[in-house]
Amino acid sequence: MILKALFAASATAALLLALPANAAELTIGFSQIGSESGWRAAETSVSKQEAAKRKVNLKIADAQQKQENQIKAIRSFIAQNVDAIFLAPVVSTGWDSVLKEAKEAKIPVVLLDRDIDPSGKDLYLTAVTSDSVHEGAVAGDWLAKTVAEKACNIVELQGTVGASVAANRKKGFDTAIAKHPNLKVVRSQTGDFTRAKGKEVMESFIKAEGGGKSICAVYAHNDDMMVGAIQAMKEAGLKPGKDILTVSIDAVPDIFKAMAAGEANATVELTPNMAGPALDAIAAFKEKGTVPPKWIQTESKLYTAADDPQKIYDSKKGLGY
Repeated sequence: MILKALFAASATAALLLALPANAAELTIGFSQIGSESGWRAAETSVSKQEAAKRKVNLKIADAQQKQENQIKAIRSFIAQNVDAIFLAPVVSTGWDSVLKEAKEAKIPVVLLDRDIDPSGKDLYLTAVTSDSVHEGAVAGDWLAKTVAEKACNIVELQGTVGASVAANRKKGFDTAIAKHPNLKVVRSQTGDFTRAKGKEVMESFIKAEGGGKSICAVYAHNDDMMVGAIQAMKEAGLKPGKDILTVSIDAVPDIFKAMAAGEANATVELTPNMAGPALDAIAAFKEKGTVPPKWIQTESKLYTAADDPQKIYDSKKGLGY
């Protein structure tokens, strides 16, 4: 009986050793920017959910919006010999050295949400992102259609300086409104993608523009800055969404709450589920050697107050925003 049990155990062990690697055995390191916005928090939460579905061990390192912390995290993941690395880059440059180290260690890197400088494209496997230029263009087109021929002075809350998504969202918006000479960005400043900074910068815009009377619309590179801007407008005695139009990007729950209250007008959705497609791409690459396309594009969608914002808020509020 003992010999039979030992033989069975040995046979089971041999069978397990012979089985191919699969997603259930993967360990992936994720260098996350931080939690500077509701969207970022949701991305982290959804990433954990998607990894759990696939039984992937996902190790998340919060960089607190500092590139040096991301570089340290990537080097730590390389030392741990993880199966893959996910990177949401805080800025677009300065990655060549550490990504070369990952490539030399034969650890594939997948970018989430943001891209890096084109010179580094051979250093990562794929990028799962939205088309952030398109997002900005959708926002600009909505504003142009909404104001029609009316002269419209716009103030802009930019994202983090040096972030590819900020540059692209600006580029798309500027290109869209360039077709309409009645639309003009009169002030533009970074709000660092945060509510506090968005409020602070909007306060300065209001003061500089006659108490906000000469401002027709606010364009924010993310909803969190817009939520801060809405608060600044209210404190200045203005009616956001009426006195000043709002359009922003991300589609976080709180912007739908503001829409339901008549204090916001439009947002362009950025899905927080970047990890799902990335995990599928890594599993196929590891199991079958399938090389994914260099860019896996996620969907963007425009929402306005006509889209039952309260219902959308209720559907999103449990996602970790």
